[in-house]
Amino acid sequence: MTDTKQPMRAPWGDIALHLTEITNSVLFDDIWQRPGLSPRDRSLVTVASLIALYRGNELPFHLKKAMENGVTRDEIIEMITHLAFYSGWPTASSALAIVRQVFADADQQPSSAA
Repeated sequence: MTDTKQPMRAPWGDIALHLTEITNSVLFDDIWQRPGLSPRDRSLVTVASLIALYRGNELPFHLKKAMENGVTRDEIIEMITHLAFYSGWPTASSALAIVRQVFADADQQPSSAA
């Protein structure tokens, strides 16, 4: 069975080459690979932070990556419900709209055979 997970890469290499290089080498190839937290746990922390900080632009990418890293849809919804009381209703409401679209997009992807 092959690993279908795509490595994380900064998406702006066409206009910001140096920012892309340092993001890839420091964030994705170093920080995300450290053994202190699993990729799944890092995804939980990252998605929760993006929701709490109202960073909707980055949220779709990291929600997809979280699901690739083993975070379930139910866990994502539970995280948002929990965050509503800590980061506020508007952040939770905005996150749910984004999550709805990410889930719909994922449902449209052909499933890969194992």
